[in-house]
Amino acid sequence: MQIFQFIKSKLFFKQLVIALVGFIAVFLSLKFWLNTTTKHNQKIQVPNLKKMTIAEAEKKLKEINLDYKVIDSASYNPIFPKKSVIEQTPIGGDFVKENRKIYLTLNPSKYRDITIPDLNGRTKRQAISELRAIGFILGTSYTYVKDIGKDVVRGLRHNNKIVNPNDKLPKNSIIELVLGDGNR
Repeated sequence: MQIFQFIKSKLFFKQLVIALVGFIAVFLSLKFWLNTTTKHNQKIQVPNLKKMTIAEAEKKLKEINLDYKVIDSASYNPIFPKKSVIEQTPIGGDFVKENRKIYLTLNPSKYRDITIPDLNGRTKRQAISELRAIGFILGTSYTYVKDIGKDVVRGLRHNNKIVNPNDKLPKNSIIELVLGDGNR
């Protein structure tokens, strides 16, 4: 019964008004503080940096007060110039605030090197599958040597030079097979 009397009293309403005014004051001051510190209305449009060198991208970003960080190099893409921006986050056209970091992915200067597997004694079909799977291109002219095994791999060539297992060649290099002719 005393609780109902307290709720009906002037003291309760006075404390309720003070609490609401305090809550509204804290809410409005917090909102004002967040708007000023987070630069809520500031917008800088991110330029499209694709196909630019890192020096060009850095210059363009400094002009508009943005920072950058190179995060990685992607797989080589021949469509883009060497060591140019191939991807960026956030993308060109997005809006950000000043001093925001733009993350850049660069195009390497060449395809990555791949280790030549040991294919000696494998069939032509097995060798072709394995070489294509790891990123090489197979030449269409085969060299045949005297060997009892027909279409068995007896060596590999690149630019008319013998390639040994564990040598490294750039991805998408053209490799020609040296095969046995099946006559002995």
